[in-house]
Amino acid sequence: MAVYRDAKCKLCRREGGKLFLKGEKCYMEKCPFNKRPTPPGQHGAGRKKVSEYGLQLREKQKTKRIYGVQEGQFRHYYEVADRMKGITGENMLSLLERRLDNVIYRMGIGVSRTQARQLVNHSHFMVNGRTVNVPSYSVRAGDVIAVKENRKDNKFFEQIKTMKVANMPKWLEFDPEKLEGKVLALPTREDVDSQIAEHMIVELYSK
Repeated sequence: MAVYRDAKCKLCRREGGKLFLKGEKCYMEKCPFNKRPTPPGQHGAGRKKVSEYGLQLREKQKTKRIYGVQEGQFRHYYEVADRMKGITGENMLSLLERRLDNVIYRMGIGVSRTQARQLVNHSHFMVNGRTVNVPSYSVRAGDVIAVKENRKDNKFFEQIKTMKVANMPKWLEFDPEKLEGKVLALPTREDVDSQIAEHMIVELYSK
């Protein structure tokens, strides 16, 4: 699988908006996007006119980068969403939100989805009492997600115990003291706080 190893702030500049890939740094004054919001490259500032296809492509790329998935994975989410009942674009976003790495991030355990993915890869979590180390694992309503008992004394999780939970999505709950959370319901379109025009992605793939 291809792994992007260049500066992540370039991705925000390329998509023309903050993707919040670097956690707290994205909210600080020294965020590189605040200083150079133009696309990277020698001719970045001169790019103006974009075709309809270009706009659709950029929307797809932006969404892929927000959730940290590769093209094959992203296409798979679209195809699954297309077979589901309801609106394809909204179904796709719901599937992306249900990824375990995203859920960990949304519970406030990781400062970014990248960090949350790393925590999952290192087998720090259990889902319904079973260890899960697959970031793309899709949670279901009623699932209980908890830090493993033998990891709770880790310095990182000790700090989590003292944090105040803010802006928790209504479809999730998390108890910092117990280091345990629950999926109360499946996420809907209104639960996605990123500015994504999912209909453009559907139009791109349906051509």
